[in-house]
Amino acid sequence: MQNICSEESLSQLLQSNPAVLLLYGGANCGVCQAIKPQLGKLCKEEFPGVVTAYIDCQESAGPLCAARGIFSLPVVQLWFEGQRFAEFARVFSIGDVRAALERPYGMLN
Repeated sequence: MQNICSEESLSQLLQSNPAVLLLYGGANCGVCQAIKPQLGKLCKEEFPGVVTAYIDCQESAGPLCAARGIFSLPVVQLWFEGQRFAEFARVFSIGDVRAALERPYGMLN
């Protein structure tokens, strides 16, 4: 999972990859740190074409998170072809993310 700290690098990531999973989290967020490896494993094993990225809202990417309207953690966004497809905030399961990925990911291949 790559780290993103600026709007420029986020925009480039979203434009250059057909499928992206973004995790907005924080170093002091226990839930964020617990789901980060689970989301990475999910994408690596079941959706290998999905690029994963982590944005730390409690550190250097704070302004980016505020500009994107992220005010609670964790938040997972799924992007396909540069468009936000789904967003999960605060209370969700890895199964919810898996279910949201299945159909659009299948259409990419």
